[in-house]
Amino acid sequence: MTSNIAPPVVRKLRGYAIDPSLSTALLTMNVNELVYRVEWEELDSRPGSSQGSFPAGEYLEIVDYDPATGQFYEAVDLDHPHLLAQDGHAPSVSNPQFHQQMVYAVVMTTIKNFEQALGRKVQWAENIRYSEQQDGEERSEVIFEFVPRLRIYPHGLRQANAFYDPNKKALLFGYFSASPADPRLQLPAETVFTCLSHDIIAHETTHALLDGFHRRYIDATHPDTRAFHEAFADIVALFQHFSFPDVLKHQIAQTRGDLKQQNLLGQLAQQFGKAVGGYGSLRDAIGGYDKDNNWRPHTPDPKAYRTVMDFHTRGSILVAAVFDAFLSIYQHRVRRVMRIATGGTGLLPEGELHPDLVDEMAETAAKTAGDVLRICIRALDYCPPMDITFGDYLRAIITADFDMVAEDSRGYRVAFVEAFQKWGISVVGIKSMAVEDLLHELHPDKLSSDQQKQLGAFLRKLKESVGYLTDRKQIYEKTKSFIRGRLGLHKRIEAKFVASGKEDNFAELTGLMFPGAQEATEKQGLEFAYLTTQTASYAVGNVWLANRVTPDGRIVNHVVVTLIQKRGIRFDVTSNSVTVREDGFFVPDKTPRHKRGAHHIIFRGGCTLIFDLNTMRLRYSIKKDIDDRERMIRQFKYEQGMLGGDSDTYFASATMNALAGPFAFMHSHTAGSEAQDDQ
Repeated sequence: MTSNIAPPVVRKLRGYAIDPSLSTALLTMNVNELVYRVEWEELDSRPGSSQGSFPAGEYLEIVDYDPATGQFYEAVDLDHPHLLAQDGHAPSVSNPQFHQQMVYAVVMTTIKNFEQALGRKVQWAENIRYSEQQDGEERSEVIFEFVPRLRIYPHGLRQANAFYDPNKKALLFGYFSASPADPRLQLPAETVFTCLSHDIIAHETTHALLDGFHRRYIDATHPDTRAFHEAFADIVALFQHFSFPDVLKHQIAQTRGDLKQQNLLGQLAQQFGKAVGGYGSLRDAIGGYDKDNNWRPHTPDPKAYRTVMDFHTRGSILVAAVFDAFLSIYQHRVRRVMRIATGGTGLLPEGELHPDLVDEMAETAAKTAGDVLRICIRALDYCPPMDITFGDYLRAIITADFDMVAEDSRGYRVAFVEAFQKWGISVVGIKSMAVEDLLHELHPDKLSSDQQKQLGAFLRKLKESVGYLTDRKQIYEKTKSFIRGRLGLHKRIEAKFVASGKEDNFAELTGLMFPGAQEATEKQGLEFAYLTTQTASYAVGNVWLANRVTPDGRIVNHVVVTLIQKRGIRFDVTSNSVTVREDGFFVPDKTPRHKRGAHHIIFRGGCTLIFDLNTMRLRYSIKKDIDDRERMIRQFKYEQGMLGGDSDTYFASATMNALAGPFAFMHSHTAGSEAQDDQ
């Protein structure tokens, strides 16, 4: 009888560790192929192609349609017994079914890394659209729709590109003919498939995941915002390298344990970089090639953060800082092994390292990289919901790690602060770069007994209703009912925190504004009584439950809530100054674009509130003030190109045409993205 046989725990799928180029080099051919261990799930068949049914799981569906040829490729059947018996298709550049298998394996691996770090199921960004407006209505209803699956097109473009489309909720991977600077680096005219690069797949998946966590991070409001999107995606791709044991051991042996030397682990998209005319990988966290084609290590330049505005180059500063922190932690942790191996001298003898020493160093590097990756992902819950800066991210890293490991015995937090300082990344409004000053302050308990009672009841009910669900759609729908339902978060906040003369306390807590009656509210550029009944409007962006186990076995149960408010700002602009017009605020959704004036922006403020379910109290309020004049002026200057760099938004139509490489998060604007202004 087979009915009592439990399903497998994992699905094993062969793939490339880095990309196909390493399999053509004698030095790396034996370490470039591995078996991805993907959490087992029952796959549905997605009909619609004469070439078979493409795999579709809980999080994604593959649609292998090639617009350039107008044809579907034959679908892979990952449940075929022959493929199950041999861990899927063998790696192959010419087999489209393997291409589908490769993207499935890497996307699922990336998703699970996020879920393990965050302590919850991930959700894709919801679809947002307006209902048809009726005569006499000032504003049409906003419709929010659950997105069950990310669509993946392994051959969606015939160009040297790959990107996440937030309107289609899809990843599109391109293929193209190589044009190397030197035929010894890459065969000219060889077809390069971006869907066969672990780095490109992981990078684009991270863009999609980040869009689901913080939708407003696509807004180009500060030089750091788009740079953060790119840098964070690079960080995830880089540190996933360290989960490939054969590659890791090979590189430890090659560099004799010194990962500051040129190595594969710090490089991104090697095949792509050479195929588009470079001499090495597309990006390298450790170094790069000079004009004479010699590799040089990066030297920290503390001035770069103040002067570099190009988002890719600026993003590389954050990547370098995080990688520097990792290298410092790794070197500190491996020092004991080095002393034992060298009799206390620290100087390794000539020749190859002993295999046991390589294994020990590789284990330390993998453990350290895994810790750093989890810290970097977990920090997302401690970031403000919009207008993120690198300094905000550093504070989030430090605070998130503190909540998991109170005693920093290995110096992780010190290593991060030191690395960010080396690269000139500072934090606005902080007295010093000491770890204790960078921690977000615990929120003082100033809630009234009635407010505390209401808050506790809401959190308990949320935990009971959502905390034990495993179906992502049920989690989404239940959570949204807690936000927008009859007794949802909006109604509770308005009744207990914003009504009866308590507006000032709530405004101070959240960074929002509640000027009072409708006339006073609209005079400040805020909408009145939309999603609320008798106060200034605001949106509840997200409500997340996070259940995490600390290294010492404690259970951390948090609820993360984001609140967002927006207003229209006009400016007086002269040849030498930009000032906020005190009589120039406007309500964005009630003011047509042609009446907003030449010098205006849509400005947002709000906060991330982190509640502790164990104590039923507010732990942190991480806010961006909606009335911050300095931030208003800075955003206007950045959008006008007055701070240097390219100020196109992610959806600017000109950007897509100018791109020459992958990792593109910018693409053509479509009508559907207009609903992004809702929050």
